[in-house]
Amino acid sequence: MKPSLVATRFGMAAAALSVLAMLVPACASADGVAKSSPARSQAGAPPMKSAPMKSSGSGVAVQYRVDGTPEVGTTVRVVLSFDGVTDPAGAALRFTTEGGLAMGATTPAAVTLPSGQATTITVEVVPSAQGIAYLHVFTTQNGATSATSIPVQVGKAPAALPATGELKQDAAGEKIRSMQVK
Repeated sequence: MKPSLVATRFGMAAAALSVLAMLVPACASADGVAKSSPARSQAGAPPMKSAPMKSSGSGVAVQYRVDGTPEVGTTVRVVLSFDGVTDPAGAALRFTTEGGLAMGATTPAAVTLPSGQATTITVEVVPSAQGIAYLHVFTTQNGATSATSIPVQVGKAPAALPATGELKQDAAGEKIRSMQVK
């Protein structure tokens, strides 16, 4: 075969494989958590939020989004994306809940994230009350642990309290807001 024909066929095969990779949906792994690469995230879904990282933490970058509108007694999907796993043994990942939020029946308490690749996991939680509840995500790698608390707001968020009093600056340069006590 001519070199240009080989290159053309190779290019066509690579393009077909990339299209196929985008069309294949995320599949459930043996641990019961749906996993996919970040490129396979839902079209039209809201953007992921990046969780803050501490320099002394695990080094695993966490991004998340809550899909849909959380309602009491209804399963809510929380999509999590993890990157920065450098330990050859992978990183440990575990979940807990707080504030009227329960783990879905198919969500395991712990997962191992593979080294050297970004991983997306969808976790199901069920709110049991109005208000704000949290899905806590703990990542551990190389002996360091990081915690990320993901808020799940059920119902309307409370309105912010109006600012009262006047903002003043003291002699040391500190800002002080004086408020009347009733």
